[in-house]
Amino acid sequence: METNLLILPGLGNSGDKHWQTFWHKKFENSIRLVQDNWDEPVREEWLERLNEEIEKLDKPTILVAHSLAVSLVQHWAASNSNKNIVGALLVAPADVDSPQHTPESVRNFSPMPISKLPFPSILVASENDPYASFERKQYFAEKWGSDFVNVGQKGHINSDSDLQYWEEGQLILQKLIEKVS
Repeated sequence: METNLLILPGLGNSGDKHWQTFWHKKFENSIRLVQDNWDEPVREEWLERLNEEIEKLDKPTILVAHSLAVSLVQHWAASNSNKNIVGALLVAPADVDSPQHTPESVRNFSPMPISKLPFPSILVASENDPYASFERKQYFAEKWGSDFVNVGQKGHINSDSDLQYWEEGQLILQKLIEKVS
């Protein structure tokens, strides 16, 4: 089964050095969601854009979400469904409920939904991510029914982490693809 990837960047978009940008270049079967406002995100606008993109899908697709986009996936799944969404790779979720971990601009994504996802998912967490505590990410994985993968000390798993093609992440993605195939 050919599985497409829908890449969902978080707050501020994923820049040139972000693994999501490298993956989008590498995987011809990937689509990258573009939001109108990356720096002052409005949950309803981001959800509407995600829904528009998902409605166009005609193949099984895995959501590849980073940071704030992980909560976007949760909000989408709480009130929407689409047979083409077969899984989600949830990388470094930002704790939108925590003012000490995330900026005020993302508070409209709170509260973080904690219902079980209707499709297989893997949550990838770093031990020293400033945007959510490690324990909180374990809690999210448990509530969402996600497999949990600890990648050690990789910060926010973003451009600053300098992962380029992030081969470890590709192996984790491959496990998810095998699970949904």
